[in-house]
Amino acid sequence: MHPAPSVIIFTTFSGLGFGLLFWLGIDATAPTGWVAFVFFAIAYLMAVGGLVASTFHLGHPERAIKAFSQWRSSWLSREGIAAVFTLLIMALYGAGLVFFGAQWSPLGWLGALGALATVFTTSMIYTQLKTVPRWHHWTTPALFLALSLGGGALLSGRVTVALVLLLVAAAVQIAAWYFGDTRLKASGTSLASATGLGGIGEVRAFEPPHTGTNYLLKEFVHVVGRKHATQLRLITLLLAFAVPIAILLLGVNHITALLAVVSHIAGVLCLRWLFFAQAEHVVGLYYGKR
Repeated sequence: MHPAPSVIIFTTFSGLGFGLLFWLGIDATAPTGWVAFVFFAIAYLMAVGGLVASTFHLGHPERAIKAFSQWRSSWLSREGIAAVFTLLIMALYGAGLVFFGAQWSPLGWLGALGALATVFTTSMIYTQLKTVPRWHHWTTPALFLALSLGGGALLSGRVTVALVLLLVAAAVQIAAWYFGDTRLKASGTSLASATGLGGIGEVRAFEPPHTGTNYLLKEFVHVVGRKHATQLRLITLLLAFAVPIAILLLGVNHITALLAVVSHIAGVLCLRWLFFAQAEHVVGLYYGKR
């Protein structure tokens, strides 16, 4: 799939923002006043900024409002509804903490559940796609949730929880690569299955369907070299997980905490680039790209 910057920014920062909102919502000793304001401002900048960035990948961003009406069949619609619900509930909860020093716990827990639901619905937009076997697997929602909760714990200063969840996220990411690399072949989809001609022998394209590019090639076919992908995977593991975990183990102050967060975000951006660039859409078989 084409790794569009808008979608990479969306999946990275919205996950972190809603992850931070989750931890703020369930915090038994939530911050108040200006401290609470700073935490909620960071969470909303990431969550809302990510959601806004996603609209830039739409052909007609002005029609995005219509997606809310398709909640019965569309995970994108469910994501939009869950996001708006969560942001409204957490705005009320945050207002109590910031302006009144009051912790309305039921609202916080409700908003935290909404944050989890938002991240899950985002992941299901990709998991549901049978045409991308690499995504059509349990590791996709597991990774989205683990990264959101782990990144949110890191942003909220929960050292022990962040350590555990970042280790879990790293393990899930490795599993996603391990299973994902063989998913297209294991799916059984090929030119033979697509044409129904497999029974009479090996099926291959005589020549490309056309000499120029088109929308399908631009959006759904992106080939990454194996050596290049391996290098990026190592960089991802280093930046997103190894560096933050090492910093948390060695001890945290304001400067090292910032370094851990910056490193994690850089790693997740790289991870998301790979997530889309290595998504092998079956349409690539038709063009001889798989």
